Amino acid sequence: GDAIKIDQDLYSVYNVNLNFAARLGIPVHGIIGYDFFKDLVVEINYSNNYIKIYDKKIYQFKDCKNCETLKLDFFNKKPYLNAKVTVNKKDISVKLLIDSGGSDALWLFENKTIGLIASENNFVDFLGHGLNGSVYGKRSKIESFSINSFELPYANVAFPDSISISSAKMFKDRNGSLAGNILKRFNIIIDYNKALIQFKKSKYFKEPFSYNKSGIELEHDGIRLVQESKNMVPDIGNIRLDQNESTIGGQMVFNRQYRYAIKPAFTIVELRKDSPADKAGLQIGDIILKINSKETFYYTLQELTHYFYDKAGKVIRLKVDREGRKLNFQFKLENILE
Repeated sequence: GDAIKIDQDLYSVYNVNLNFAARLGIPVHGIIGYDFFKDLVVEINYSNNYIKIYDKKIYQFKDCKNCETLKLDFFNKKPYLNAKVTVNKKDISVKLLIDSGGSDALWLFENKTIGLIASENNFVDFLGHGLNGSVYGKRSKIESFSINSFELPYANVAFPDSISISSAKMFKDRNGSLAGNILKRFNIIIDYNKALIQFKKSKYFKEPFSYNKSGIELEHDGIRLVQESKNMVPDIGNIRLDQNESTIGGQMVFNRQYRYAIKPAFTIVELRKDSPADKAGLQIGDIILKINSKETFYYTLQELTHYFYDKAGKVIRLKVDREGRKLNFQFKLENILE
């Protein structure tokens, strides 16, 4: 809008492997961080899907009986807050990096000295991508996560392996990260200048915690050509179709009955060992063509992945393309952490 930053520092990343778009399914051109937040007060409203920015010189926090306001600490220009977790019946104070870009709920660094240890009910899983590559670790549950009076029982937690987080431990007081699946349960106002963050419950506060029960991680991996019946799609319009092959707006038309359209390809890029999908025979590199009898190109990547977060016992039927062969698979989602 009318907010303008003069002489903004810009960092260009020339790493072809650092591609957020494929894993998110939408174009991502970059990241805004400290240099943006330090000059503004930022309101993130998860309930209504908007961000508002305010002039830090005139903004005043409103009195809010249903809010919790916490002090922020900074290390290397990154924001941290203090919270509490209950792990194995022990209340533990933790200092967490605020990671709004993370899709998990909570990451904790295992520390036997203070009692941060994954419960016996856990499994090893792919946790995400970092600057140094894929991150793996243990997925589990904790008894509760608390920000002052706000308590979230039986929250999801991941304990990344020590190799993946070696650089993250440069700040010795850090115990983990607070990520999107908890942050979305609040509407948040952040004031870096005053080192304050305010939380108010969003409509997602009581939403149950879930996780991927299939063992499949998908990526938007380029495009594929799909033959469509003319009855499946709207008429192309007032364009005369000749018998000869022609190309119209990215669509190759061979005859009046069928046309070939460019559609997204969703590929399995991670597969948890001994997961329902792994036991069913699926493999890394399989392109998902159909899910429960419906073509996958009707979905976004997020909508497709949401199938794998459904209730335990849900039957998932997949049709895949494996190096040109069309194969069918079926499995049931399993709740390991029940």
